[in-house]
Amino acid sequence: MNNASRRILFEPAGLSSLATMPAQRGTPAPETRPRQHAPHALHQGERVWQETHCYVDLWIELLHGFGLEPRAAFGFTVTQDFEGDQFTFIKFPLDDLDRLYGTQVQELAIYDSLEARVLAQTSRGHTVLVDVDGYYLPNTRVTSYRREHSKTIVGIDFVDPAARRLGYFHNTGYHRLDGDDYDGVFRKLPQFAQQPDLLLPYVEFAKQARPALEGTALADASAESLCAHLRRRPLANPISQWRAAFPAHLETLLERGEAFFHPYSFNLTRQLGANFEFLSKYLLWLTAQGFDIPASIPAAAQSIASESMAMQFRLLRAISRARRDLCEDCFDELESAYEKTLPPLAALVL
Repeated sequence: MNNASRRILFEPAGLSSLATMPAQRGTPAPETRPRQHAPHALHQGERVWQETHCYVDLWIELLHGFGLEPRAAFGFTVTQDFEGDQFTFIKFPLDDLDRLYGTQVQELAIYDSLEARVLAQTSRGHTVLVDVDGYYLPNTRVTSYRREHSKTIVGIDFVDPAARRLGYFHNTGYHRLDGDDYDGVFRKLPQFAQQPDLLLPYVEFAKQARPALEGTALADASAESLCAHLRRRPLANPISQWRAAFPAHLETLLERGEAFFHPYSFNLTRQLGANFEFLSKYLLWLTAQGFDIPASIPAAAQSIASESMAMQFRLLRAISRARRDLCEDCFDELESAYEKTLPPLAALVL
């Protein structure tokens, strides 16, 4: 990295150096009742993609619930690639969570009951991340609650076994459940006793091992992380690779119809669009911290978010009418916007 690049990304105007000491925040106390929680700004206001997927949306709210700024951790979005049949499923790298926020994620062994292990960790102020059945989550009333069984991840930070209630992060907010829903989440309903071979879920817990970075220290560490991720960016335009594979995808979509369109769009147009919307928000956050990033770069990233949504609706119309539409102009716009996002961003620092 040359000195000019370092001046652009590592000497934010009006801010002090990395010597700034982190503040003592981000260490939650054990919850004695379900928390009061307002969604983070990323889940409010105007956004093209209001939801991404349950894991990244949960982490936004979990970090926000810890009193931390989740936007600082979105440098990894520059690494998204086309994986042949889907775009990279975006997730916060655990090393970034540790480096920026002092938040460590560990596997939780379930050696007797899920309820007992969750209680042990939440009693220490930790949050337990576990895949549960959306059938028992009241906040999914418009989708799966009491309708269909679907796997989704929640972050449980409060458990009251005597009252059979708990508090949990899920998707874009914080929620509560009790009664039979509590027993369903923890597999205590009678039908589960008849399934002795039912596999236990994979479970993790998040704990604050060290004070989180704040202010200048957080912004500088975030910029350093972005540079590291830019070195890992795709070597070729992933949208061009998708475009080459799309004619075969389209044949499958036309053959299998709307039932297949929904998982396809979730893993392609949504993952692509949401990823670049987060990148746009992240670059605007860096700009607000004093870093000199041309406005054209976050604008181009946001245009990928918008065009991905437009293409999703266009594809749905084509599938519903059994019409072959290669979406050539959508791909033109997406490819161009990508070239206006990643190459100029990398040129700032590499």
